[in-house]
Amino acid sequence: MTMSPHEVQAYVLTYLEALDCQIMERSPAHVTVKLSPEADKALTNRPYYWGFVERTGAPAETMSFTFIFDSDSYQQAIEAAEAKAAQASPPDGTNGVTNSSPQGEPPKETILGRYFGITPSLPQLGPGRILREEVVYGSRRLQQIFGAAREGGAFVNLFEQAAKRQLRATAPAVYEPWLGVCFKVEFACDLKREELHFLGISLRSGEIIEKFGTKLNRRDLSPRLAENMHVQTAKVSLFDAGAALESHLTNRLLELDYSWAEKAQERLDLELDVLDTYYEAVLREDTPEVESPGNITSDTENVPSDRTSPAPLKNVLDITNAKPIGTDVELAAEAAVPIDSETDAEEEKAKQAVIDREAMKLQYETRRTEMIWQYEPKVKVTAISSGMFHLR
Repeated sequence: MTMSPHEVQAYVLTYLEALDCQIMERSPAHVTVKLSPEADKALTNRPYYWGFVERTGAPAETMSFTFIFDSDSYQQAIEAAEAKAAQASPPDGTNGVTNSSPQGEPPKETILGRYFGITPSLPQLGPGRILREEVVYGSRRLQQIFGAAREGGAFVNLFEQAAKRQLRATAPAVYEPWLGVCFKVEFACDLKREELHFLGISLRSGEIIEKFGTKLNRRDLSPRLAENMHVQTAKVSLFDAGAALESHLTNRLLELDYSWAEKAQERLDLELDVLDTYYEAVLREDTPEVESPGNITSDTENVPSDRTSPAPLKNVLDITNAKPIGTDVELAAEAAVPIDSETDAEEEKAKQAVIDREAMKLQYETRRTEMIWQYEPKVKVTAISSGMFHLR
């Protein structure tokens, strides 16, 4: 789903007009607007400023924006306007500098100009500053406007406006309360389709109307209660009315064709079979056994030693015939070290094999869960907006 620049502009203008923003300039490519206090609170993220205004009662200064919907067209319009302005105001003959001061009035001397000559103007700050932003589909500002509209319009309370002759009538007109709920129904698998169902129920008689928005479009609605009008007391509670709308929508959904769900389930079974086949060989491998350090016997015990039992002192003193003991110890150590290294390497290899197997098992479970989430058919119903409508 996407939106063209024209659709984005129409949506943004509808939001700004609904919040009573002041539109100062407008073209097919942009709009310059001064935000209302409500829109400024929703879009500028200045809670400390508005807290100060509410505590002190100071006059609020809202911000101004130029929202650009088509940057190429807007840039071309700016260049054309600058070229037209350059032709309309020729230079004054000195270094090609245009005299922007009124005719006959000398330019004002500034301190910087006295020492450095002509200085460029500084950017305008404060309440008069106009910020520029590109508002296209997917931009941060448009997402913010979507969220503000969703939050501010989640529930409304509107009254049908009476004709002028009703204001002069002797008997007041009677309003009938209606609860309207807009449901979004999502049919999702590896494909997705969405539907909107706007249902309305009378809180006096319990009558349910489908396509309730068509009935509202022909009426003039306002959040203000008109004069000489009377609101009837509801006989059906909001809880019971909401449950009745949900039951009505569920019965309508049960009448639909769900052959798409059967086909989605077949695709899911096929994908799971391929996934199981891929991981089957890996998961069936035997896990190498790892021996604990207590069960591992040192190979040095099996190494034959050339050392004899201690000889009598008198034989030891015979240096020429005595066999050096240090040489035997060194030979035994040299024979034991390589065997210990090989044992440690086998242990590390076995432990790493166990770790790899567990990681592969976790990967398999994750892939299977993702596959089910993507392909499994499901129907999701969400109430995106609702309101009380008092109609004649």
